[in-house]
Amino acid sequence: MQTIRYILVGLGNLGRRFCEVIAEKDALLRERYGLELLLVGAADSRGAAYDTNGLDPVHVAQLKQAGDSVAAYPGVGRLGWDALSLVEAADADVLLEASPVNLTQGAEPGLSCIRTAMRKGMHVVTPNKGPLVVAYRELHALAKAQGVKLRFDGTVAGGLPAINLGARDLRGAVVECIEAVPNLVTGYVMDLLADGVPWDEALALARDEGVLEGDGSWDLEGWDAAAKLVILANAVADFPATLDDVTRAGIVTVSAEALVAARRRGQCYRLLARAERQPDGGYALSVTPMPLSPDHPFGRLGRKQMGVVYTTDIYGVITAIIDEPNPIPSAMTMLRDVLDIYS
Repeated sequence: MQTIRYILVGLGNLGRRFCEVIAEKDALLRERYGLELLLVGAADSRGAAYDTNGLDPVHVAQLKQAGDSVAAYPGVGRLGWDALSLVEAADADVLLEASPVNLTQGAEPGLSCIRTAMRKGMHVVTPNKGPLVVAYRELHALAKAQGVKLRFDGTVAGGLPAINLGARDLRGAVVECIEAVPNLVTGYVMDLLADGVPWDEALALARDEGVLEGDGSWDLEGWDAAAKLVILANAVADFPATLDDVTRAGIVTVSAEALVAARRRGQCYRLLARAERQPDGGYALSVTPMPLSPDHPFGRLGRKQMGVVYTTDIYGVITAIIDEPNPIPSAMTMLRDVLDIYS
């Protein structure tokens, strides 16, 4: 039995649900993989807890569900102890970095936590898009220099293994085109609008379902899809894309009348992220709301479905779609990545 000591930074939708589910997987991980995953540290925006003997992930989840900080963990919680300080102090094998995306402030605190962990010799698993968008090449170079692994399959399209499928299983191919619907909430909202639901009511329903947070501008204006496209371009096409390379339009540019008319024509509107190979070997990147016909791979996507299409020179056209009724698949990409490192 191999014991893997891990730190979890970020206890929002993904981190909390990871804690809820990982305890249920304990027996399977031991029996199938010979692994014991031991949570030794956890941090949220208000504080942290650290215990070399292990924290109970179920109790961590219960604290968060009750609206408390993990700093309230009995005996070992500390109010005001920030995530970076925890990573610097903790003795662990792997960092699970699930803090909120924060591109307006340099992807912090996630980026610094990831850099620090790797410099200490820790592997890193993250569903946080921010650090990969801001410093994709730097982080991969650092991981190589430190002899550690960086896994980030959960950064694109929730629980869909879009990164793994493209980066691992398309090796040896030239990727001619990437098409993706990597953002769930935009399709959810546009389908409601096509049903005749007013904009404000559609947003309220999306919040009630837990698929829209805050003012929603990050998703609705296309920034989330653009960030995910940048990661896909780097990871799958080996193209050093940045957000500045993406031509972007969000769903706020689409009228309800256009959505209703498309529905009547049998079309399905989706926010389509696309990277198309150019004659010079580069890629043109765009994020645009598009009416898709039923014969398009995404033309029949449901309200809580996402997908990716890879067009290649030698492997044909590969399509993968996920139906994600709740955030659990997104949260458990961290387990998939941990198993990719250790099993």
